[in-house]
Amino acid sequence: MNQRPLSELLEEAFAECRDMDASLGDRLQAFADAVRSMGEEFQSSVDQLVIRLREHEVGEHAPKPGEPMPNFILPDEQGSLVSLERLIEDGPVAVVFHRGNWCPYCRINTKALAESQDQVAAVGGQIVAIMPDRQHYTGALQEDSGATFPILTDFENGYAMSLNIAFWVGDEMQSMMCHAGWDVAPSQGSDTWLLPIPATFVVGADGLVKARFVDPDYRKRMAIEDLLAAFREARSAPPADDQS
Repeated sequence: MNQRPLSELLEEAFAECRDMDASLGDRLQAFADAVRSMGEEFQSSVDQLVIRLREHEVGEHAPKPGEPMPNFILPDEQGSLVSLERLIEDGPVAVVFHRGNWCPYCRINTKALAESQDQVAAVGGQIVAIMPDRQHYTGALQEDSGATFPILTDFENGYAMSLNIAFWVGDEMQSMMCHAGWDVAPSQGSDTWLLPIPATFVVGADGLVKARFVDPDYRKRMAIEDLLAAFREARSAPPADDQS
């Protein structure tokens, strides 16, 4: 009896976890548990990667609450240029970094964000996602998740690198990821194997970071409840010129 391909098993587990009636954290954990059940070697390599990134403080020097968020001008899934400067004119924005459309964790996260769009709008917030994929793939992620927020292309991770959240995955992880069916080269149009740390920055109308979630462990993301709370706080905070 032939064993089913790992990529097929992973996609099946992803679909099940994505559609769970559960919190984002529970969905992500369920998928991580499913991956681990398929073999300890891959998750052990991920654990070692996370340790390496933390030892080198990757992501630690990204903009912190109270600091300005650098502006970006990046193309959306339709090719139109979108800037942070313009977005914050309409209120606080969650700038969410994804690894790519190939990443099941990112697709689970995007689905959960899409499901929260009405709640986000109700507290006066906005969402914009950024990833290194080309427009064909950002458009596919938007359509598959039901997201109405823009998903922007960060060519060669230029913006992510400016925020100190981009890293090289290494030869071992590259081999593991390809075996799992997660080859980033086609979607990025590049074989550099640079990826952003999945991160979320809630930026106020004043251009300052109000909250952030930066974790080298890509299996974890900002909880939807924390995102909504950050929007409420950003909306209720007085303008920077009025603060004593």
